[in-house]
Formats: sequence, C-alpha cells, structure tokens
Amino acid sequence: MNSQKSGVRSQKSEARIACRVLVCALCVTIFSMSGSRATDRTNKGANFVSSAGGWREATAGYEFSFPRDHASHPEYRIEWWYYRGNLETEDGKRIGYQLTFFRTGIVNRPLVASRWAVRDLYIAHFAITDIEREKFHWFERINRAGIGWAGAEANAYRVWNEDWQARLDAGDHLIEAAEENFKLELRLTPEKKEIAHGENGVSRKGPSAENTSHYYSIARFRAQGRVMIEGRSFDVTGASWMDHEFGTNFFESEQKGWDWFSIQLDDGRELMLFRIRQADGSIDPRSSGTLIEKNGSAIHIRFDEFQLTPVSVWRSEASGAQYPVEWKLEAPRFDLSLRIRAALNDQELITTESAGVTYWEGSVAVDGAGAQGRGYLEMTGYTGQSIGAVMRDGR
Repeated sequence: MNSQKSGVRSQKSEARIACRVLVCALCVTIFSMSGSRATDRTNKGANFVSSAGGWREATAGYEFSFPRDHASHPEYRIEWWYYRGNLETEDGKRIGYQLTFFRTGIVNRPLVASRWAVRDLYIAHFAITDIEREKFHWFERINRAGIGWAGAEANAYRVWNEDWQARLDAGDHLIEAAEENFKLELRLTPEKKEIAHGENGVSRKGPSAENTSHYYSIARFRAQGRVMIEGRSFDVTGASWMDHEFGTNFFESEQKGWDWFSIQLDDGRELMLFRIRQADGSIDPRSSGTLIEKNGSAIHIRFDEFQLTPVSVWRSEASGAQYPVEWKLEAPRFDLSLRIRAALNDQELITTESAGVTYWEGSVAVDGAGAQGRGYLEMTGYTGQSIGAVMRDGR
C-alpha cells in the first residue's frame, strides 16, 4: 500500500531545532574536552563494570525492580523508552503511533559545574500513521537538559522533551505529544507484567561480552485517549507496547542494522523478535526473541528457533533505501507461521535534525494459520552508515 507523507517541520519548529542543535553542538565541543568522573547506581546481583568513559556496562545478574527501573539509569551511556501501538476511533478508523525518547550520554560527569554543561543529549520522535487515509506524519526533537528543555528523572518515572512526555500515574503510563496540528494523549493501563528479554538480566547484541543491554517490555497495554490528525480530533482505544532499554556498548561497527518486531496476537500472546544484519549480509547469531504467553510467562527464543524471511520490498524515493515491507515468520517449536505486512509502505523517518539516522518504523498487520494480530516493525541500517558505528560514536 502506498502512502502520502506530510511535512515534518514548520518554520517555527525548524528554527527551534536549528537553535537547539547549534547550542548542543557548541556545548558538546566545549565540555567533551573537560573530562569525566564515574558515577554508580548499585543493583543487587550485578557487578559494576566501567567503560573507558566511566559509563557503566550492562552485566549479567541484573535484577529488575519496578517501578524503579522505569526511571532513568544515568550511569549508562545509552537509554531509550519506546511507546507504539495500534488504535481505533469510535467509527473503526485505524491509527498507528510511535512516541520515543532517547538519552545519549556525552560526558559522564562534566568537571565544569555549569547549567550549560552537556552531560546528555535528549532526542524524541513522534509519528502517527493514518491508515485509512494512507498518510504518515512524523516529528523530531533534540535538546539538552541543562535549563530544563528535556530530561529523565532517576528517582521517579518521568521523561520529557519540552512538552512531549511520559510518566506514571497510579500504575498507568500517561504519554502525550503535540506538534503543529497533531496531538497524542493516551492513558495506558498495563494488562501484562514487565518481561525481561534475553537471559540472566541481559540482552546480548554482539560478539563482545560488552555488547549487552538491560531490556524489558510491557507487551500489552489497554490504551484510551485522544489523537488529533491534521486538526481533526478522535477518541481512540486500542493496544500499546512499551520498551525500555539501557546500556553502554550495544553493537559493533560491522553490524549494519536490525529488524525488530513487536507483535500482539488476538489470542492474547505477544512476540518480540529481532535480527541483526551484518555488513556482509549474514545474520548475527545473537539475534533472538521472546514469546509471552497468555498468562504472562515468557519463553526466550534462540536464533536457531525462528526464521524471518523478507517477501516483498518497497523503495523509498526520499532516501533510496529498500525496506522489506512484508515478511514471513517461521518458528516451528512455537507453532508459529505468520505473514507480517506493513499497514503503509512509507513509514520512514529521516531524522537528519536529531538522531542523524534514517529508519523505518510503523504499523503492521499479522495473519497466519490460526493466528492474527497487529504490531509494529522497526528497520534500521538500510541506508547511511551502520547502526553499530552510529551507536558506538554516540550519534
């Protein structure tokens, strides 16, 4: 299915972004030369390992605790909070959304005490897929924390970038974002408990022992709220998914990108799968996944227990990237044989003003033998430098 993409920035937002980028770049240049001091945040069962920059490494034995671990972990260099979901209006119109907050550490602890010091950069992406009208709209932001433009609290869960934010309220997650004549306001009520991915508290991503992260999901929320699209406001309900991941050195430079799937099946199960593509075209054997049963229990899925095969490809006129927009999934051990299709072909974000990465993330439909559902798919590394190089360089 083809789509139309809206403009992503007004003159006002372009000026704001340009100003923020200039200030952030200047501050990074000044304060990255000032050195750093390590900081610690203890966790029972995990050994503290510090990287060369003083950032904590993700190590086996980490024991998640909630709601504590929803909050920020500033001792790690990289952290993100992902919300995405599939919604419906009262008259059955389908809408997909993404709201993502990123924190990237620049200097662990600047030696110069100044409100202009840049310890972290904060990036946020907001996207709405108008499935019925075949339109994709997205927006981006980049800020530093020093004077309150953006941040992530470590003692209670709240992350924000200007007026975009996510926070807890009596166990529910409240998320909101607004840009131009688009707006998202949702209350997300968990229907499943938090599930840690990987094994022994870490999700392995690459050949080195340091290529790990701490990664968990809430794989099913009941969503309720309002969405505004091009000035038209809709009451919506539906399902959502949240990921939170933190670590320091996830990938190696030879790892080109990933294909990541979050699937919510109508029978009450959920499925997370990722495959990491190498520069030589092979798939990294650390690729893995998690099957979440109806009762909330989780099963780790090893690399040799599933196969994801691209079926059809869409070429972006904007970037030249060629993305697989239809996939076949086979996981015989779990009696899964699924077709996964993009709700719209063009759900590409070209984030030159923030993350500097071009990627595809959008709503998908799922069907197979005795199993249907919806989900989200993210694909990185199909154009530009490898995602491994981007993440190791911090940008």
